Amino acid sequence: MNVLSVLLRRNVKLFFRDKGMFFTALITPLILLVLYATFLGNVYRDSFLLTVPEGMAVADSLLNGFVGGQLISSILAVSCVTVAFCSNMLMVQDKVTGARSDLTVSPVKPSLLAVSYFGATWLSTLLICFVAAVACLVYVACVGWYMTLGEVLLLLLDVLLLSLFGTALSSVINYFLSTQGQISAVGSIISSVYGFICGAYMPISQFPEGLQKAIAFLPGTYGTALMRNHALQGVAVAMEEEGLPQEAITAMLDAVDCRVYFFDTVVPVPVMYGILLGSIALLLGIYILLNYRRIRKMQ
Repeated sequence: MNVLSVLLRRNVKLFFRDKGMFFTALITPLILLVLYATFLGNVYRDSFLLTVPEGMAVADSLLNGFVGGQLISSILAVSCVTVAFCSNMLMVQDKVTGARSDLTVSPVKPSLLAVSYFGATWLSTLLICFVAAVACLVYVACVGWYMTLGEVLLLLLDVLLLSLFGTALSSVINYFLSTQGQISAVGSIISSVYGFICGAYMPISQFPEGLQKAIAFLPGTYGTALMRNHALQGVAVAMEEEGLPQEAITAMLDAVDCRVYFFDTVVPVPVMYGILLGSIALLLGIYILLNYRRIRKMQ
């Protein structure tokens, strides 16, 4: 355990010491918050108003609270995965610089080295994503706060689980990378594509039907939906208390993917958690198997 703790500290320190990786990982969620609030806020607001029954007025505080919840759930859903890929670059950089070879010829067990990369990535990702979550909650408090303490805690739980999912996914993918160019290529692809396929940049309900069914097989979709539920549940209750018809509220929540459909069947929240946890377990198992095969070849 002493060796593992030393390796964990070493990996975390190297990540935060590398100003390029650290600031890229930290600034990305904050930039997304500014961009979303500046450019996508009006788009989300207009989409929301389209679902309101004609002739019914909605208070600005409710409107802002709904849009704010949608914004922060999108930002956190994307950041938990993209930041994990930034944090996990050290695993590949050690291959590029030869540091991994130096570590493997030392008394350090290869299994401990693999665990240290995974653990350090998760710790670094959690730290940055929790900072981003605090910034997002401050933003919601400024525009329209309707979340309860329980919903905030559930949102933080979603951040924890989706960060673990991002760490497991990046560990499996980065296992096969060995050059700086591959790091840049994978980072660019994940940053530009993941937000779309998880329903963060654009609600899945606005995609063609065939694409909706395909995206329903991706676990990241359910991570985004969980964050949507916990960020918007309070404002949905407030809308009901203000007298908005339940049908209109349901239509609004469907439009922003609070409810995900798997071939016309609504996926309950507990099942969403099960899918996310199952995906984490599967990816973690693949990562363990890959490292086990590497260790066997070294023997």
